[in-house]
Amino acid sequence: MALIPGILPPSRETWEWTCLLFSWFPVITAFQWVLDWYPQGKTSTEWRFNIPGKWGWFTMESVGFITLLYIMFTLPHELGLATLPWGNWTMAGCFVIHYIYRAVLSPLFLNPSMAPMNPFIWLMAFAFQLFNAISLGGWLAGYGPTSDADWAGRYLWMEVGLVIWAWGLLGNMFHDDDLREIRRAADRKQRAEAEKTGKGLEGVEKVYMVPKNGLFGWVLYAHYFCEWVEWAGFWMVGGLACTPARTFLVNEIATMLPRALQGKRWYEKKFGKEKLGGRKAVIPGLV
Repeated sequence: MALIPGILPPSRETWEWTCLLFSWFPVITAFQWVLDWYPQGKTSTEWRFNIPGKWGWFTMESVGFITLLYIMFTLPHELGLATLPWGNWTMAGCFVIHYIYRAVLSPLFLNPSMAPMNPFIWLMAFAFQLFNAISLGGWLAGYGPTSDADWAGRYLWMEVGLVIWAWGLLGNMFHDDDLREIRRAADRKQRAEAEKTGKGLEGVEKVYMVPKNGLFGWVLYAHYFCEWVEWAGFWMVGGLACTPARTFLVNEIATMLPRALQGKRWYEKKFGKEKLGGRKAVIPGLV
């Protein structure tokens, strides 16, 4: 049953327009190259209309995998397709696994705390997820491969892509947890002192240190780099013909690279260049 006829699930015309518009997303992120204003995370600012970090992240990120799954289960019926190839479901599974971790488990269960975010950031991320889900979902649910024969001859590349995707996801999880441990350690320290002194807890929402483990020894945003590796593997699974996967990777880099460079300037200002020890922002040895 169509939730919004012609849009969810998307007609071919809606899907093509969505793919075209989403390919221009890097233009929207251009402001990040000239402004350090990014009211989320470590660079968040106080405002009465801010959205709580955990629930803001959960709601803006979850729309992606929910929309993609909805399209996967409804569009084939509208197009008269009895089944979808296993390759389509494999890519959809990779996408859903990533966002179950990033959109649900991380903010609601794993992260000790998250700084509040500006509604503008929430709106931009929500739009990103929606456009991306329609773009990828349309390709996977009927406007891309429609039979196993469409995947024939690509099995080796798919296997290599899946291995790269998996290592990228594991690297992302490892470095995310290293950042969480900074706040978990601060929380343990505060609780130990509170038991001794009887004072209340200060909270760990604004506790930051220079991470050091894993790729953090070379870059400050190792979790970003691992996520790019992950989605590069995802694109490899889909192949060069999977334009939505390529657009997703390009758009992630377009918005996360300037964010990492902004973050590096923030680290330099807070801790000093000497403390960073020559670390790059996000790509070891390069940027």
